[in-house]
Amino acid sequence: MSLTDSTVCELLDLLSRGDASAVEINTAYLDRITSDDERIGAFLHVDREQVLERAESIDQRRKSGESLGPLAGLPVAVKDLLCIRDQPTTCASRMLENFRPPYDAHVVEQLLAADAVLIGKTNLDEFAMGSSNENSAFKTVKNPCDETRAAGGSSGGSAAAVAAKFAPVSIGTDTGGSIRQPAAFCGVVGMKPTYGRVSRYGLIAFASSLDQIGPLANDVKGAARLLEVIAGHDGRDSTSIDQEVPSYSETVDQPLKGLKVGFAPEHFSEGLSAEVEQAVQSALDVYRSLGAEVKEIHLPHQKYTVATYYLIAPSEASSNLARYDGVHYGYRAEKFDDMIDMYAASRGEAFGDEVKRRIMLGTYSLSAGYADQYYNKALKVRRLIRQDYDNAFAEVDVIAGPVTPTPAFKLGALVDDPLQMYLSDIYTIGANLAGIPGISLPCGFTESEGSKLPIGLQLLAPPFEEDRLLRAARMYERETASSSVS
Repeated sequence: MSLTDSTVCELLDLLSRGDASAVEINTAYLDRITSDDERIGAFLHVDREQVLERAESIDQRRKSGESLGPLAGLPVAVKDLLCIRDQPTTCASRMLENFRPPYDAHVVEQLLAADAVLIGKTNLDEFAMGSSNENSAFKTVKNPCDETRAAGGSSGGSAAAVAAKFAPVSIGTDTGGSIRQPAAFCGVVGMKPTYGRVSRYGLIAFASSLDQIGPLANDVKGAARLLEVIAGHDGRDSTSIDQEVPSYSETVDQPLKGLKVGFAPEHFSEGLSAEVEQAVQSALDVYRSLGAEVKEIHLPHQKYTVATYYLIAPSEASSNLARYDGVHYGYRAEKFDDMIDMYAASRGEAFGDEVKRRIMLGTYSLSAGYADQYYNKALKVRRLIRQDYDNAFAEVDVIAGPVTPTPAFKLGALVDDPLQMYLSDIYTIGANLAGIPGISLPCGFTESEGSKLPIGLQLLAPPFEEDRLLRAARMYERETASSSVS
């Protein structure tokens, strides 16, 4: 087995035993990036020399007997929405094309403290707005399973990097499903932690009450290893929760006794493809075979999630992106008549169509005379959605369902139909509105036009029950041995 076929735990074992060096492992992944990423488009920035310098430094420290962090020498790809000191942080936007932050995001600090090697910055939908990674200002990410199809968004680059074996693990962000949806499309594991579990300091904000940072990996254990490194309290983020972080990697292989798995009929409604429904139902059968009780629960306000999300998220985006005006931050147009014209020209030239659409939608819903009618009403519905989950988790331990209505769709198929594109997140948005953790893991494949397309299973858990979520996911993964795309 080649190094790039290995799981995170296998690579860390090779490193700790001295059977492979950090330079050898990172070189193997860099070579794959060099040979294949021009076709896939997963990365926006890779500095080979810098990566190998850090890998060599870690090897030297290991040889000298120095104590190393838990990810020492492991390549980790980072979504280009997080700040890395002195490295390009573009958010896949012309607006920040030349931005090099003078500081590291909290998550980046944690990775560096764990002695990980940051192998590159991954592509995304501009400012994390999109469900197909076709909204990047620089290049579209193609699905490694079928390059004519979308990798999903907005963390499509992070998911494709793991699926294409450019990195064993990566960091993504999830505002409405942006880790779980691309993970499902690309056949990898992707996890959105509880809101507040991972600090958002140094994350370029899209929708501040929804954004969350999480891991993508080629198996559940890899996601657990990465999450326990990046989770934890950070005083620089006022929404960061000061709560102990369990050692997820030590418990992930322990099956849950007396597990109660809920499923909601609202997740199996019109629009769900037959192959996805069949794969998820088969996954429920696997849990039954493992002794779990599978029970029907209800999420009565599920039907309002998309509408609620597309009022709250654009409202917050319109506020967060107001700072990019050509004066305080970002791109400035070269030709303009006066100050107002300079604002308009700078934002008009540098933002893409999807970002402009959401800014206009959010500005409208927050405007005087309409805020009560739209934004404030959406906040009330959001509370009802959270109550639905609280009621459900009084009856079951986890909720299982589909991640997406269909397998990965063709590139370009939905670009002229924004509403249909938004509906591809219909099963993931609820977790962001409620602030609960969710995970996507492969649960089968379907054949289409000669391609083998992955299907994702979503598991949801109560707030701060990531340990339960990972263990339940690992039970299924171990039973089915469908941990990665071959």
